[in-house]
Amino acid sequence: MRHPSFSGGFNYHKEEFMKKLLIGFIYLLLIVGGLGIALADDDDDGAVRTFATLPDGVRFPEGIAANPANGDIYVATFDFGPNANTLLRYNRRGRLLARLDFKGTPLLGLIFEPVQQKVYIANVGNLAGAGAAKVQRVPADFDSNTSIEDVANIPVIGAPGPRTEGNPDGSNDTITFGSNSAPAPNAFEFDKLGNLYVSDSFQGAVFRIADVKGCALPCPVTTLVQDPLLATAGFPPFGANGLAFNGDNSALFIANTGDDRILKFDMATKVVSVFAESINGADGIVFDRRGRLWVAANQNDEVVALNANGRPIVRLGEFEGIDRDGAPKGLLFPASPVIVGNEMFVTNLALPLTPAAGDEPEEDVTRWTVSRIKLRRH
Repeated sequence: MRHPSFSGGFNYHKEEFMKKLLIGFIYLLLIVGGLGIALADDDDDGAVRTFATLPDGVRFPEGIAANPANGDIYVATFDFGPNANTLLRYNRRGRLLARLDFKGTPLLGLIFEPVQQKVYIANVGNLAGAGAAKVQRVPADFDSNTSIEDVANIPVIGAPGPRTEGNPDGSNDTITFGSNSAPAPNAFEFDKLGNLYVSDSFQGAVFRIADVKGCALPCPVTTLVQDPLLATAGFPPFGANGLAFNGDNSALFIANTGDDRILKFDMATKVVSVFAESINGADGIVFDRRGRLWVAANQNDEVVALNANGRPIVRLGEFEGIDRDGAPKGLLFPASPVIVGNEMFVTNLALPLTPAAGDEPEEDVTRWTVSRIKLRRH
C-alpha cells in the first residue's frame, strides 16, 4: 500500500534539491566564466596585439600621439616613395576617423597639446637644408580638408664637434661628423610650462620653442643643446630621437638611435650624460605612471622598460612573422610608443634599411600596422 504523505514529501524534497543543484551549477558557471575572462585578460597582459591596420597604399607609420581624454590615436607616416604621407586619426577601438595627406613630405614625431587641442607634427621636408624642415600643427579633430599651420622652421646649425670614444685597450677613437647635416626634426616633448622641445637626428641637437601656443608665427627657435653625444655614426643613421621629461622636469631623456643609447640632459647643469647603453635601435621613449622609461628598440623588435638606474627590467614584444595579408605579427621595427591608461600603442615602421635585397623581413610587408600592448601587470 502506497503511503501518500511519504510519496508527496519525497517528490517535494527532490524538486527542492534539483532546484538548488541547478542554481549552484549556474553560480559555478558564472564563477568559472568570470575566472576564465580574468585569466584571458591576464594572459593578454603584455602581449602584442594589432590595434589598427593602415589604409591601402599608406606605408611606414612612425610618429604616434594620443588624446587621453577621448582615446583618439594619431599616426604619421615616413615615406619617401610615390605615396602621399598621411596623418591618421583613429578612435580608441582602432576605427579610422580621418586622414590628412601631406603629399610627398615625410613626417616623423607627433605630440598632442591638450589646452588648444592641437596635434604637432615634425615635417622633415626633403632633408635638403634650410627651410625644408618645420614644425606644423592641426586641430585634433581634423578632417581631410583641414588647413595645416606652419609653426616654426628648424634652423641649420651644422653638425656638432668631434667625439672621443674609449677602447678596451685604453686607446681612443675620434668620431668626426659631417659639416653639411640637414635638419631632421624627429621627436617632441612639452615641459610643464608649455614650451616645446624638438630633437634633431642629423644635427645632434635639441631645439626649444618657447610658449609655442602663443608665440607669433613663425615661432622663434633656440638651441637647447647641441652635443657630440647626440649625433651618431652608427646604424640606423639617426642620432637624437625620442624625448621624455622626468616627473619634475629636472632632466630631459634623449634616445640616440644609431648609438643604441639613452642620454640624460640635466636641465640645471646643461650636461649630457649616458643613462643606458645597448638598447638596440633606441627610438621613441615615454615614461609610465610608475616612473619607468619605455624605449622602442627598433632593431630588436621590442619595447624595453628602464628603471631609475637605466637598467632594463621589462622586455615586451617580438617579431612573429608576416601574416597572410602581408602585415607583421608582433612588433617589426617599432618606432614610437604612447601610453593611454594601462595600454601602450606602438607604430610598426617596418622600413627596410639595408641595400641588399632579401635579407630583411620588412621587405615582405605589404600592409602596415599599429600595435597595442596591455600593461596591467607590467
